[in-house]
Amino acid sequence: MHSIDATDRKILDLLQKDGRMTNAALAETLGLTPTPTLQRVRKLEEAGIIQGYVALVDRAALGQPTMVWVQVTLQEHQLSTHTAFVDAVTSFPEVLEVHHVAGAEDFVLKVVVADIAQYEDWLLHSLTQVPGIDRVQSTFVLSTRKAETAIPVDRETP
Repeated sequence: MHSIDATDRKILDLLQKDGRMTNAALAETLGLTPTPTLQRVRKLEEAGIIQGYVALVDRAALGQPTMVWVQVTLQEHQLSTHTAFVDAVTSFPEVLEVHHVAGAEDFVLKVVVADIAQYEDWLLHSLTQVPGIDRVQSTFVLSTRKAETAIPVDRETP
């Protein structure tokens, strides 16, 4: 396991805020030279702490302003049912996140679509065609007040 020190936490904080920050700018902000800065970033990448770099896109600008949290309960809790369900839902482009949860439901899915009509079509022709589903409950997001992607890094890690 990779030990994360204060400099690593600062690197993670800065790159989460601006993944396009150049190594030179990162080094200057940290008060280091570029070579050790790049080495630290590469170690964080190799350790899997930095998993990748992405562009955050406005879903409404791409014609998918409707977000739905979909709670799914399976008929049974066997590994084969679980695996088949996960394999199926992760293949749907409308599904952005799949969370296996503890509680009344088995899974929570984050789904984005153009509108309620498209969601209905996806629900009837895609999701409910997946074997093993017992119940589906949909919660439509009316507005979003906070949608953060950065993980807080100001705390010591165990």
